[in-house]
Order: sequence, then C-alpha cells, then structure tokens
Amino acid sequence: MLDYHLHLWPHAQSDAEATIEQVAAYCEHAMAHGITEIALTEHLFRFTQAKDLLGGFWDDLPGEALRPGMEAYWDHHARVDLDSYVEVVQAVKAEGFPVVLGLEVDYYQGRMDEVADLLRDYPFDVLLGSVHWLGTWRFDVLSDPSVMAEWEVREIDAVWDEYTRAMEELGASGVCDVFAHPDLVKIAGKVPTVPDEFYDRMAEAAVVSGMGAEVSSAGWRKPFGEEYPAPPLMRRFIAQGVPLTTASDAHSLPDVADRAEDLRGLLLAAGVTELQGFRDRRPHRVPISPLGAELTSLDPGA
Repeated sequence: MLDYHLHLWPHAQSDAEATIEQVAAYCEHAMAHGITEIALTEHLFRFTQAKDLLGGFWDDLPGEALRPGMEAYWDHHARVDLDSYVEVVQAVKAEGFPVVLGLEVDYYQGRMDEVADLLRDYPFDVLLGSVHWLGTWRFDVLSDPSVMAEWEVREIDAVWDEYTRAMEELGASGVCDVFAHPDLVKIAGKVPTVPDEFYDRMAEAAVVSGMGAEVSSAGWRKPFGEEYPAPPLMRRFIAQGVPLTTASDAHSLPDVADRAEDLRGLLLAAGVTELQGFRDRRPHRVPISPLGAELTSLDPGA
C-alpha cells in the first residue's frame, strides 16, 4: 500500500521548516502501519516561491468580499522555502527510506503555465492536482463563517459544475499526475440530488488528461464520513481504467497511514489489485497485497 498524500504541518501552523528527523519519522510510522512507500506532498501555497509568483492572483477572480480572507490565508501559509523542503526530502530518500518527493498543486485559473515553469527544474516524483477554491471562495475551510455562509446561498448544482470545470481545466493543463480527493466539493455535505453528470465529467477529466485519481481515507475524518472518492465515482474510475493511488492526507504524524487497511479492503473488494506509484514523474505499478500480508520492516534498507 501507498500513502501518497502527506503534509508536514497542520494548517494552523505558520512558520515551519522541514527536518530530516520529521520526514524519517513519517516513513517509520507509515511502514509500521503497512505502507511500503510515502509521498511528501506539501501544499505549493506553503512556499515563498509560490507567493512571489502567484500572490495576488485572487485580485482577478470573482468574489470581492472574500478576497481579504484569501489574502490572509496566503499570508499565514506562505512562509516556507521550497528549496529547503526539496533538499530535506531528497536527503531522507537518499538514506534509503521509502519516500518520494511531491507537492499538492492547486488550480490557478489562467496561471498554470507559470506554475509549470516554477516547478520544472525541481526533481519531483509526483504532483497532486487539487481544487480548493472557486474564485476567492475557499469552500473547504468549514471553520470560517464566511465560507459557510456562501454554502447557504449558492445553488448546489452550480457549485458542483464550477468545481468540475476547474478539475477539467486542471487536467487539461498537463501540470499534475494525480487528482487529489477528486470530489472534495462534497466536504460540506452538499451533494446534488443527481450527481451522475458531475461524476461522469470527473472521470472523463482523468481519462482525457491521463491523470490518476486518489483514494483517500481523509473523508472518513470529515463530518460527512465518506472516503474520497464517493463509491459511484470510484466505480467510474475503475471501469474506465484510471490508475489509482491511496492516501491519508495527514497533516501530522498520528494520521499518517490512517485506515490504510480499510482502504486496502475497499479496493480489493472492488477488484483493484494494483496501485500506481511514481518516480521522476514516471508511473509504475505497485501490487496490492492481500489483507494482513504487508511488509512492516522498519529497516530503510530492506
């Protein structure tokens, strides 16, 4: 099994730097819970290089009343040096620990060519593609009253349509390898009565772009209590041959490999026998072993 979506810091933490000890601890915790390889995929917006390039992108997006919140969000998060992060993960990888270097990259309307230019010369193994905001609305920040107020006044089908269109455009950009939490838009529990059109389009976005899709336990930790993606969407991914990764989307050590065995059981029951790993942005197959049969050695050289 893989855990291909991991963050080093909770969102509440601002000034932080990656350390070799922290990344090694993630690897050891993951292996002890049946994971054979992890991907460190910190948010691109955590890094000062992203702020220098993309800061103020919200000024050109709809949602004027929400712009101050987006600006404050970026000011809080964009405090880390990307070069330092890359060096630390690569150092742990060089020691033989089962970690690959990645990022979680949001969709920036009209700016994905610039994002690609920023990332091109870094030795990333895998890039996750995400949609966390629509215009200036950070729709998944459920602790923000202004975000929740928007959920109460927006038409749900229109929200899902806008989200799905962003996914389609993200896929078409060719910047990323895997759709992270593909149906994140369900996070507030607002789902269309008939979501089939959106599931069809999300699956098609993966097929057309050649991207994989993430199966994540993170949704089980959210109020709606359902994995990403929802079962009907996962069935579409499988039926159309979309390669899959697995993930916890942890933001701290205790959640690394969260419910990995449940994800394994879910996939095996659906007839999925392999996952897709990455090296240098190139995919390779990772067999899913039977329940209870995973390697648990803590020796990074094993």
